[in-house]
Amino acid sequence: MTTPTSSSQQPAPAADGAPPPPPFEPELAAALEIISAALPSAITAEVLPMLRQGGTMPRVTDDELRRDGAFEVVERAVPGPAGAPDVSLLICTPTGFEGPLPAVYYVHGGGMIMGDNRMGLGEVLDWAQELGLVAVSVEYRLAPEHPHPAPVEDCYAGLVWTAGHAAELGADPARIIVAGTSAGGGLAASLALLARDRGGPALAAQVLMCPMLDDRNDSVSTRQMAGRGVWDRTANDTGWTALLGDARGGPGVSPYAAAARAEDLSGLPPAFIDVGSAETFRDEDVAYAARLWQAGGQAELHVWPGGFHGFDMMAPQAALSQEAREARVRWLRRLLGV
Repeated sequence: MTTPTSSSQQPAPAADGAPPPPPFEPELAAALEIISAALPSAITAEVLPMLRQGGTMPRVTDDELRRDGAFEVVERAVPGPAGAPDVSLLICTPTGFEGPLPAVYYVHGGGMIMGDNRMGLGEVLDWAQELGLVAVSVEYRLAPEHPHPAPVEDCYAGLVWTAGHAAELGADPARIIVAGTSAGGGLAASLALLARDRGGPALAAQVLMCPMLDDRNDSVSTRQMAGRGVWDRTANDTGWTALLGDARGGPGVSPYAAAARAEDLSGLPPAFIDVGSAETFRDEDVAYAARLWQAGGQAELHVWPGGFHGFDMMAPQAALSQEAREARVRWLRRLLGV
């Protein structure tokens, strides 16, 4: 069970009349000072080319992914959506396990506008190495060059191929988990909706880590965290506008673009959802978990006190980051019975 953390510094009042924001956990606050020098909280379209060119994290090499022989690594082009280019899947198969193994289909973050299928994969490989999972990470087209539905349809095409070729991958098609971080968490939630509504592939679970779910960008937490932490309200507007254009925030936005727009959350696989208390997505993620329960579904929700967006990825040695990562492994172990 997570417990609140206090801070000796009182945050300044938030914008738009919102109450003061929760304080950052002290160890994370120290890390955030360093992170903020390279990654502004308010990302705009004007700085996107620079961020894409420079990257916010070094690109992971194949040798790093192999982890001294712990994984076999293959990158494979598979058929994309009708009329669209092929989709690249990065497939990491653990050695030393007898199959068929559960599979985790991972969708990277980056606000719908940045990133690739190697970003954020380190923790997923930790799961795969400890629990014996085939890890498949999808490369999807990015907005604004490729607005909705290109990203989610790329992800769905890759998921369909993965399920259809599970035996070839040494994976069990009845134990496929979709997972994602931030924008990837939002896409993973939309994949669960698509799989339900299109009659497959069947999914065993969804792991939604600080997921980006609601294009309306109008919750209390979005206003509390304006100009603070990582990926604030301005950055969120940038990402959603890139994906949806003028439709952002208006009526009729597809739930396959913004999963919070789904009216019916019944019939979805068990979910693990976590989020920091001091980040933009807090309220929409808590609301999504509550709606899953209200629809008769299963969900485990963690709100990490004082966590900023992506804290466990950007400050992995912090005590709260380690606790968050351990909670996900415990949940996966219970789910899979391994």
